[in-house]
Amino acid sequence: MQIESAMVLAAGLGTRLRPVTNTMPKPLVPIAGKPMIDYGLDALAAAGVQRAVVNVHHFAEQMIDHLARRDHPQILISDETAALMNSGGGLARGLKLLGPDPVFVLNADLFWVGEREGEESNLRRLATFFDPARMDMAMLCVRLEQTTGHNGKIDFSMQGGRLSRYVPGQGTPVVYAGAMAMLPALLADAPDGPFNLNVYFDRSIAAGRLHGLMLDGHWITVGTPEAIAAAEAVVGKQAGAA
Repeated sequence: MQIESAMVLAAGLGTRLRPVTNTMPKPLVPIAGKPMIDYGLDALAAAGVQRAVVNVHHFAEQMIDHLARRDHPQILISDETAALMNSGGGLARGLKLLGPDPVFVLNADLFWVGEREGEESNLRRLATFFDPARMDMAMLCVRLEQTTGHNGKIDFSMQGGRLSRYVPGQGTPVVYAGAMAMLPALLADAPDGPFNLNVYFDRSIAAGRLHGLMLDGHWITVGTPEAIAAAEAVVGKQAGAA
């Protein structure tokens, strides 16, 4: 399927990245000269996404000013300056700005490089993989050895494309790569206030409807100031190989 809408979760405080985030929001921290959020937004645009909701809180004006310079995708702002809504609450609020069709959901501070040239991108593959008849959510996942900056925590076990909470020795251990496809209707019963999206992950696991697709390339997260150099080294290596 073609997915034309997205929600980008970008409202976090970035506390572990201080002092860098004392003067800017985490999604605008540059990696190899490019703000982190633009890696995700560029990937969405390349995948055919026409509109993307971005939630803002920390240094919201900087975020809004930066996003206003983009032509594609069209950016809609979900304002959380009054109060943070956590991952689930922020997503539920932002989805109200979009229609009922399938959406991508991305974390603004995680991205990947190294997709194979001439082949479908990770997001296009994810859109094709997502089957609402069988799945609540389809997550992009990555093996730990294909990550930089990650703390080593394994999120899920994958068996036959289906995900469950990680149990050693059961299935393939994977890390959630911060991108998924879903139908907005999944959160129709969500509370109005803040809540963690893990509630819906666990509900989908219990129903056998949480699925995963392996990422092509190398996944990067930048949680601390020290992680910036490691991330830039990977991006630079990939650029040199292109």
